[in-house]
Amino acid sequence: MDRLGTQRPDHAVRAPGGARVDAIDISRRVGGRQLLHTLSLSVEPGELVAIAGGSGAGKTTLLEILAGLQPPSAGELRHDGRPRVGSHVGYVPQDDIIHLEMPLRRTLHYAALLRLPAGTSAAEADRVVEETLADLDLTDRADVPVRALSGGQRKRASIAVELLTRPRLFFLDEPTSGLDPSTAAEVMRLLRRLSQRGVTVVLTTHEPAGIDRCDRVVFLARDGHLAFTGSPAAARRYFGVDTLAEVYERLSGEHTPRGWAERFAASRVNSANRGGSPGRSAPTTPSGVKGTGAIRQWWLLTRRNVDVLARNRLTLAILLGSPVLVTAMMATLFKRGEFDAGSAAGVGPAQIVFWIAFDGFFFGLTYGLLQIVGEMAVFRRERLAGLSVGAYVASKVTALLPVLAGVSAVLLVVLRALGRLPAAGWDVYASLFATILVEATSALALGLLASAAVSNAAQAALALPMLCFPQVLFGGAIVPVDRMATPGRMMSLVLSNRHAFDALGRDLGLDRYTATLPAMSAYRSTFHGGTAASLIALASFAVALTLATAWVLHRRSRPGASRR
Repeated sequence: MDRLGTQRPDHAVRAPGGARVDAIDISRRVGGRQLLHTLSLSVEPGELVAIAGGSGAGKTTLLEILAGLQPPSAGELRHDGRPRVGSHVGYVPQDDIIHLEMPLRRTLHYAALLRLPAGTSAAEADRVVEETLADLDLTDRADVPVRALSGGQRKRASIAVELLTRPRLFFLDEPTSGLDPSTAAEVMRLLRRLSQRGVTVVLTTHEPAGIDRCDRVVFLARDGHLAFTGSPAAARRYFGVDTLAEVYERLSGEHTPRGWAERFAASRVNSANRGGSPGRSAPTTPSGVKGTGAIRQWWLLTRRNVDVLARNRLTLAILLGSPVLVTAMMATLFKRGEFDAGSAAGVGPAQIVFWIAFDGFFFGLTYGLLQIVGEMAVFRRERLAGLSVGAYVASKVTALLPVLAGVSAVLLVVLRALGRLPAAGWDVYASLFATILVEATSALALGLLASAAVSNAAQAALALPMLCFPQVLFGGAIVPVDRMATPGRMMSLVLSNRHAFDALGRDLGLDRYTATLPAMSAYRSTFHGGTAASLIALASFAVALTLATAWVLHRRSRPGASRR
């Protein structure tokens, strides 16, 4: 077995406390592609180790297996001799794992309350946050929004999130990617200081400049073949080069990936460090942090969601401005008195009711579409730290439900004040409000589901018209349900806008127009009867879509799940 960890540079003075990592005959295969060929490695406590290689070499795959974020297809992973990964692991992916809208201190405060053990007081969490800020030289930037930080400061902010729990093992995926040479050197100096304090640090890199600061380097050839392990100086001697940048050239051209692996396996460098292979066990999976309970997580996440919304001025303007714009357009489109007995003609009442129903759907959908995809990296990391999927989804609904309630109420009040809705009792308008709110909630759940399923904001934007068109076409207003083809009628049963349209029309007594206005006669079955069945259908959609969102998030956050 290839061992990392006997020789160390003289300048590396370490404190005890780091954890040891042993990967024994591990490999990774996904579908028909071999991402990582069989290899064995050990990382000693307190070492700073770089995993290097060109694109497609399997660096991130190896890192995630060592961190316990995805299981090997074969082989065994052990941390300090145990086959299960605990809460002592910190992991920083390439993407930011911190909310960009909030000040650094504030977002670290929420992260500390979520990750520290149950019972940790706000004062204690704040003390840990301040210590972490000081350790990373970020105190003077603590009240600056994360978005306004420099590239190096933002990377240190992501590192700060992970250091809140004082991990013994620290894994970073391309921590210097996209940084200028000076900032990249600053990040590497920080990681060196962490290793000197006893933390075991493993990182991936495709840049040779920082490798000399590491105790060990693991070079992977294409498709995950192990080409070398050892000190940076030993790597130069082994490959016969003057600079580590030349190693990349040799790996890409001189031998096949398998040839490099066979050459190293037969080398004296490898033989000197080879040991026995312990028996296999089941693939390692993260144990997670069992600290903060689901109910407390839900409350903390709800507060954080509200905080993020309040600080994002553009999002807030869209949330509050779009209902105003839509209401103004409806007031411009429809005349006063459409519901008056003496002036009602055509399908005006049905059209008003339909677009009110669609407004509720549209607001809920658009509010939910960007809620999850924009922070998927944050969610995945917090999930690995013990975050409850149910608490996360419930917090999204809880934070946005009051906004939807306010929008629904304003829509009804303004349209009634402008004479676009008829005079009716409070009980009627209470029922109208309930119907719009329940439909908006079901649409919010649909938006959250789409947001959880897509890979980026552009895909979420493309999903908007695809989800809206069926609601318009099969909602029962453009073509009454009785005049739809059988497949169309079946489809309308599973669309919330159809049920909201039915319920709103019944509350407003549109059935009386179906007998007196020829243009409304086609809606006779639509507006006949009570609203209970429609409300039950809408509530069922909301529950089912919320559960589906949680299911999708659960699958996407499993160890080894696709990051797309």
